[in-house]
Amino acid sequence: MATVVLVGTLDTKGQEYAWLRDRVRALGCEVVLVDAGVGPASGATADIPAERVARAGGADLGALRSAGDRGAAVAAMGEGAAAVLAELRAGDRVDAVLAVGGSGGSSIAARAVRDLPIGLPKLIVSTMASGDVAPYVGAKDVAISYSVVDIAGVNRVSRVILGNAAAAVAGMARAYEADRAAPHDASRDRPLVAASMFGVTTPAVDAARERLEELGYEVLVFHATGAGGRALESLVGSGLLAGVLDLTTTELADDLVGGVLSAGPGRLTAAGRHGVPQVVAPGALDMVNFGPRATVPERFRDRVLYEHNPTVTLMRTTADEMVELGRRIAAKLSAATGPTALFLPLRGVSALDAPGLPFHDPDADAAAFAAMTHGADGAGGAAGTGGVEVRRLDLHVNDPGFGRAMADRLHEMITGGAR
Repeated sequence: MATVVLVGTLDTKGQEYAWLRDRVRALGCEVVLVDAGVGPASGATADIPAERVARAGGADLGALRSAGDRGAAVAAMGEGAAAVLAELRAGDRVDAVLAVGGSGGSSIAARAVRDLPIGLPKLIVSTMASGDVAPYVGAKDVAISYSVVDIAGVNRVSRVILGNAAAAVAGMARAYEADRAAPHDASRDRPLVAASMFGVTTPAVDAARERLEELGYEVLVFHATGAGGRALESLVGSGLLAGVLDLTTTELADDLVGGVLSAGPGRLTAAGRHGVPQVVAPGALDMVNFGPRATVPERFRDRVLYEHNPTVTLMRTTADEMVELGRRIAAKLSAATGPTALFLPLRGVSALDAPGLPFHDPDADAAAFAAMTHGADGAGGAAGTGGVEVRRLDLHVNDPGFGRAMADRLHEMITGGAR
């Protein structure tokens, strides 16, 4: 029977969790109730009490109560709940996780599920879900639902919301359990490669993906929207990837200039840090992303702007910005501990960077390429700063040959083949 783990603060939400436990059981699942609250439980009896959760997080429940520091208590119980979930998973007692709560309970739940593998169902019903949910979702497949009303008793509205959550998590748990029990699928043994893509680099990534699939890989494509880049970096750190085809590094431009799709300063670092083979290109480095045109900051209103659609406005990076981006990419790649190659498309880095199109600026691109390859001797395959392999191709990034060349080189790196 599939097992759903309920993670909640029973000192304030005991009644609601007792109702949820009964509902999930009625839907055909076993339930493990974990108390992540600091105060005395009320309204429900936990299968794993708060004392054990605090201890798993390296804290003492009595000390947390005496200190009266809510922030410290939330952090400690979140760590403890994560440790408890890891123990339950090791014993095959987790097929899905459900949590409900306000800001504190949602923070505890978010930390609790953060280390669980992608694919294991994780659902949080939260009063915070109508705003920015990035702090709760992070780079994982956490489903988050708005509670509409506060989690304060079971009433005619919350009964529907919580009932839907119970039904959803029970269904996901049963499906997850069935999938784990299914006969082995040999296609799942194909080595995994991650690729980064944007709308303006789609043809390149499609060509690379098709070539990698021909070579026997399964390709996971990440949309370079900030969250996509963070997810890619997180997956690299999980040890699941054989290689990274990081063709679209546009998020670095948003991080530098202040666009809305930054993946943070850690972008383009995980593969190098973990020694994972990587082939990198400056795909869509010619643009910074903003929302509707009216939201573009005043200081940028005289720049080259392009309305990609009614909700996305793109801004061309300047030569100076491209140089700085080149320096940053060079520094990140030079620090890599594994095989690393940089592919440069000499005829343009995005669908908008071609003759007659609004972002065509060969001089800016050339300045970036020079900064990226400082110290290279100018020949294809030469080592740039830090020993990074550099390939200059007289192609546009979206020419099919460019993506295929990157795919072939990544395959050689993964398999130990020659250049």
